[in-house]
Amino acid sequence: MNETLPTTDAAVETAQHVLVSPAPMVGTRLDVLMEHLIAATVFSVVGIIVFVICLILAEKLTPFSLLHEIGEEHNMAVSIVVSAIVLGISIIIAAAILG
Repeated sequence: MNETLPTTDAAVETAQHVLVSPAPMVGTRLDVLMEHLIAATVFSVVGIIVFVICLILAEKLTPFSLLHEIGEEHNMAVSIVVSAIVLGISIIIAAAILG
């Protein structure tokens, strides 16, 4: 029952080479850190730009001024609706960035 498979010296050397050889280094840790920081910065800037564009679009689409209603009239209903819009846009942008 204890059968062994025939092995060749070349197969053993190849198996040892695969097990012993380290993975190729893509970059140093600092390079990887900088790459991730740059990507995070770019995604943050793009997300903020899209967020501001959406807020400007919401301001233009409403028949009244959101800034006037919230800032001068202290309209709580409008501020709650705008905060819901802000949260919705933020969740959508975060989901788009995360993929």
